[in-house]
Amino acid sequence: MIEHARIDVHTHLVPPFWGEALAQHGGDPSGWTLPPWTPGDHLKFMDANGIETSVLSLTAPSVAGWPGAARREMARRVNDYTAELVRERPDRFGLFATVPLPDVEGAVAEVGYALDELRADGVVLLSNYDGVYLGDDRYAPLWEALERHRAVVFIHPAHPLVPLLPEVPGPLVDYPFDTTRNAVHMVARGITERYPNVRIILSHAGGFVPFAALRFCQLQAALNPAGPTAEDFLARFRSFYWDTALSSGEYAFGALTRFADPARILYGSDFPYAPPQVGTRFTEILDTESGLTAQQSRAIDSGNARALFPRLS
Repeated sequence: MIEHARIDVHTHLVPPFWGEALAQHGGDPSGWTLPPWTPGDHLKFMDANGIETSVLSLTAPSVAGWPGAARREMARRVNDYTAELVRERPDRFGLFATVPLPDVEGAVAEVGYALDELRADGVVLLSNYDGVYLGDDRYAPLWEALERHRAVVFIHPAHPLVPLLPEVPGPLVDYPFDTTRNAVHMVARGITERYPNVRIILSHAGGFVPFAALRFCQLQAALNPAGPTAEDFLARFRSFYWDTALSSGEYAFGALTRFADPARILYGSDFPYAPPQVGTRFTEILDTESGLTAQQSRAIDSGNARALFPRLS
């Protein structure tokens, strides 16, 4: 029995065939270095941090740099590769399936394949594709497919269409910004209202959402007095799930635990893109410096995730 028995909803894999081809397909515009990764290394990190199961996802920039049919083929290859890891160790690994956005038709087809045939635990989407955010009407067929499947959707930030700050790679500050930007866009466009059976996880404690939600809600309601009220917008924001990756501690949790539904906060490590020592440190901070009760810790470690993913119960 692994101590804590955490379920990690924000953790990544680096399939070797994807990593080897990434540089020839646009690379990573965020300026982050591709980390070394093997399934064995992942299991060692899990054991060291009390993680029972890691729900694996392909991170940004995903397969967006592949052209045409090659994008669909790479998404399928990544999903089949990850599904094989899950078949080998269903107790230790899960799958958030990759979709070939911005190809909406291909994404809908891959959702069907991944959720119906591979029995994926959910789907990973990026916060934007070529600067188009997930509340855009062009993604409606995808949201409709996710709604039909009552899917869990993990939204990972992508690089926004702004220049990198000198000597500041995108994941340091641009990723929390893009998570926030996309969340506000989805709420304003009514995604959470139109597709209520899709369970949406926001990365990194939602970026700046818990801190600035009241600002977003009051101003958005004032812009259209005949539309949803500030309280309506607040309820939409509170319908999200939130992971703790790189976001534990008294500062972030001071806002998150006061704003979020406590049953919707989930453990995340961001391994291997967060170096192992950083992921480990944030887990230590979660355990000892975030002001949580024992009951809250158990819920975040695994209880909330087991309710969200029945397979893991």
